[in-house]
Amino acid sequence: MRLVTYQMLDTTELKPGILVSKDQVLDIVAETGARKSAVSVSTMLDIIRGGAPTMALLREIAAAPKTDPILLNKALLKAPIPRPRKNIFCVGWNYLDHFHEGGNMLKDDRELPQYPVFFSKTPTSVNGPYDVIPFDASISTQLDWEVELGVIIGTHGKNIAEADAMQHIFGYTVINDVTWRDIQRRHGGQWMKGKSLDGTCPMGPCIVTADEIDPTNLDIECRVSGVIKQKSNTKHLYFKIPRLIHDLSEGMTLEAGDIISTGTPEGVGFARTPPEWMKPGDLLETEIKGIGVMRNPVGTY
Repeated sequence: MRLVTYQMLDTTELKPGILVSKDQVLDIVAETGARKSAVSVSTMLDIIRGGAPTMALLREIAAAPKTDPILLNKALLKAPIPRPRKNIFCVGWNYLDHFHEGGNMLKDDRELPQYPVFFSKTPTSVNGPYDVIPFDASISTQLDWEVELGVIIGTHGKNIAEADAMQHIFGYTVINDVTWRDIQRRHGGQWMKGKSLDGTCPMGPCIVTADEIDPTNLDIECRVSGVIKQKSNTKHLYFKIPRLIHDLSEGMTLEAGDIISTGTPEGVGFARTPPEWMKPGDLLETEIKGIGVMRNPVGTY
């Protein structure tokens, strides 16, 4: 099942929906009302926290809708979770070629990591799959791209064993860990500021539920103004998803709706010779086969 958060063009209200075709969405709130259901489904976080009973209701809706679908020429898809409850958990250096390209550019003699490198992006960095990425040259001009697979936690847990980790996943989405590189480097190795400016976490266009996709073999690609910059496959993740969930959950509870961005492959702008940066007028396209493609123009504040 493909779940989205959408906004009708004539309102600011955000609503969850089921994507039933490339251009049609079922209104989940209207569907539950037509069934006189008491299940709370007003936001995507409600749906994720609702667990098996809510998913059973959504499968019923998808199989036999009682309302007419909404055409996407009258609505805009937003980030599936527009306002996460927490920072997004991110993983650094999780494709070997990216690990080595970064080491070569920074001229450091690094060894392969024994543990994942975790950092975070703030909830205010979240952006929609087709929204403008803000650009302010007075702050920085070193705007970089990073295509990543996003993992959505569905069942809370602490000290989760690797063998059990996949049972805690609700679904998957596409994320671009857009980064202001000079800001990232200036804070003593703490990456959050350079990763967390407003609009630097485009997410979407949907969440594909875990029962419908194999996350271990997905083609992943990033394009800037039509030019391929990154092209890889999630089978090349150095630390696999179960290991990431295990390490994150050691002594720290993961909750329904938490988001893990699993790392980016080689091809980022700062590691090129000379370095390449996005600029206003560029179009950032972020695609994972089986999930979808985001198209974010780079603009100005």
